Amino acid sequence: MAARGTNGPRTRARAVVAKPVGAIGGFFRGVGYLLRGLRMFATSPRQMLLGALPAVIVGAVFVGLGILLAVNLQSIAVWLTPFASDWEPGLRDALRFLAGIAVLGGSIVLLVSIFVAVTLAVGDVFYERIWRGVETALGNPPVERDEGFWKSAGRAIGQSLRILGRTMLVGVLLFVLGFIPVVGQILVVVLGAAFGGYSMALELTSRAFDARGYTLSERRRMLGSRRATTLGFGVAAYVLFLVPALAVVVMPAAVAGATLLSREILDTAPPVSKPKFVG
Repeated sequence: MAARGTNGPRTRARAVVAKPVGAIGGFFRGVGYLLRGLRMFATSPRQMLLGALPAVIVGAVFVGLGILLAVNLQSIAVWLTPFASDWEPGLRDALRFLAGIAVLGGSIVLLVSIFVAVTLAVGDVFYERIWRGVETALGNPPVERDEGFWKSAGRAIGQSLRILGRTMLVGVLLFVLGFIPVVGQILVVVLGAAFGGYSMALELTSRAFDARGYTLSERRRMLGSRRATTLGFGVAAYVLFLVPALAVVVMPAAVAGATLLSREILDTAPPVSKPKFVG
């Protein structure tokens, strides 16, 4: 029987039980959490549509940035390879083509990660309600804490900057790999989706872990205990976020799905350390 959270969407109010599965099964289990989040549009359309509004606003800005990048990609590639100006035309053009692919690969991971972080910040009130609703429906939600807006906001911004810092380093790695013909392009796509998806899962699961007193490092280690499931959820969300029209719909669903994923890990995985407080 479906239950309704105090201020959020309805979901199945049942205990989360993680059955032992292999890496492939775990990956698709993670994809399933995102699909369950998408199904909440049918049970709580108003709440989910409100959650899509911040994605529309922020998404419009990032679509503009993406178009600006695409239009100037060739110019950027030329700027990055001034030493090739006197090369044979065929070799010079091949190098600049690879440079453009390298820039595009690194930029996509960074833009998607920043989009998620900014959208979560802009739509904090909406996503708080979605998260709280799913927590309440699942039972045993964390007790609300009054730690003050600035302290909470400062912690969230600090965590996001740390995640984005790691993402920028990976973006540089993808840029370098993009210069390797054929193999490099495949690695850029695969590694970009894997790391971008993991970073996205790390960002989206922040509420459930923060509310229970876990630090970013502790959250990272606990998500690592369900690595395949975490990647399945994150990669599926990352791929859908690459399509601007889908990103608007997926954003609130991803918040709900990330809450479900967090509860599996929090309810079944052994804690990596004792939280600083019990919520």
